[in-house]
Amino acid sequence: MTTLAEMTVNERIAATGREEAWDAAVRAGDRDAMIAVLRRVAVASPGNVADAVLADPEFYGFPRR
Repeated sequence: MTTLAEMTVNERIAATGREEAWDAAVRAGDRDAMIAVLRRVAVASPGNVADAVLADPEFYGFPRR
């Protein structure tokens, strides 16, 4: 069995059924909501991940706001 620690951030979000919450938070540019999702999937530095996605959403498959 694979644990969250062995998964990428995207895999963690998908495996825990949080894709809709994550997508909505990113599209809204809601850093706090993004961090909340990332914390729920045990990301070590959720603020850094959220900041990276917000800085270049197109790189991560989201439209630029």
